[in-house]
Amino acid sequence: MAQKTTLEAFEAVFPKLEEVLVEHAQSYKLPAQAVEWYKNSLKTNAVGGKCNRGMSVPDSVSLLLGRALTEDEYFQAATLGWMTELLQAFFLVSDDIMDSSITRRGKPCWYRQEGVGMIAINDAFMLEAAIYTLLKKFFRGHPRYVDLLELFHEVTYQTEIGQLCDLLTAPEDVVDLDNFSMEKYRFIVVYKTAYYSFYLPVALALYMLDIATPENLKQAEDILIPLGEYFQIQDDYLDNFGLPEHIGKIGTDIMDNKCSWLVNQALAIVTPEQRRVLEENYGRKDKDKEAVIKRLYNELNLEQRYKDYEERAVGEVRALIAKIDESKGMRKSVFEAFLGKIYKRTK
Repeated sequence: MAQKTTLEAFEAVFPKLEEVLVEHAQSYKLPAQAVEWYKNSLKTNAVGGKCNRGMSVPDSVSLLLGRALTEDEYFQAATLGWMTELLQAFFLVSDDIMDSSITRRGKPCWYRQEGVGMIAINDAFMLEAAIYTLLKKFFRGHPRYVDLLELFHEVTYQTEIGQLCDLLTAPEDVVDLDNFSMEKYRFIVVYKTAYYSFYLPVALALYMLDIATPENLKQAEDILIPLGEYFQIQDDYLDNFGLPEHIGKIGTDIMDNKCSWLVNQALAIVTPEQRRVLEENYGRKDKDKEAVIKRLYNELNLEQRYKDYEERAVGEVRALIAKIDESKGMRKSVFEAFLGKIYKRTK
C-alpha cells in the first residue's frame, strides 16, 4: 500500500543535501564568509515553504509502486523532490526582484533582507546550479541521468518563457486591457505554472523508476497540464473571492494589474459601460478603485461562472484519468491524488 510523506520526513533529508552542496562549494576554496552566505541563502530560500511540489515526488513514486518506499528509495525520491524545491526557490527569488515584492512567506523577500540587495540575483543562480550538483552526485549512475538533466533544463526554460509572456502582458505600471486575452492567459498558466508544479514531479518519479516511456510521459502531460491550469484559475478565483483567513494573504491581483482569469472573463462579457469602469479602475494602487472592480465582478456573477468552470474542468480531468492505460506502470491513483489535493480547496 502506498504511503504519503510528511513535511517532517521530507525536511529531514535536506541537511544531508545541504552538506553535499556546501562541500562542493568548499572544494573551490570558497572563503568562509561566502560559504556562510551560501548556507544562509539555502536555508532561507529553499526551506520553509509548504513543499507541495517536492513532496509530490516521493508520493508519486510510492503510488506508482503501490507500496511504502524503502529508506534508500525514499532518499532518492526526496532528493529529486528537493531539486524541484531548489528550482522553485530560484524562481521565487528572481520573481520577487522582478515584481518588486515586499514579503515572502511572512518575512521580507530575500533581496530586501539586510545587506542582500542585488546579490540576490547571484544567489538565485546558485540555487539553480545546486540542482545540477545534486543530480550529478546522486544520479550520475542512473540509467536516465541524461533524461533527468534534460527534463530540468526544459522545464526551467518553459517556466521562463511563461514568465516572459506574463511580464510583457501585464506590467504593473502600464495598464492596457487590450493586451489581455484568454490565449495569452493560457500560455502564461501552462508554461509558468503547470509544467514545473504538476508535470515535473510526476515525470521525475517516472524517470526514477525507469518507466518514463513516451506513452507514460504523454499520459502524464495530457492530465497534469489541464490540472495545473485548473489550479491557477482556482488561485485567481481565491485571490478575489477567498477569505484572507483561509488563503493566508490578502489578494492583490486587481491592484497588481494581473492578467488573471477573472479579468479575462469580465472582458469577455462586459457592456461598453462596464468596460469603461474596468479601464478606469483596474491595475491601480488604490483600495477604492479595487473595491469598484470587486463590485463589478459581483455584478457580472463571476463567482458562479467560476463554479460552472470548475465542475466542467474537473469532469474532463476525471474522464481522462478513467481512460489511463496502466499496462506500462502508470497508475490512475497518481492523478487522483493531485486532484484530491486541489478540488474545492479554499486556500
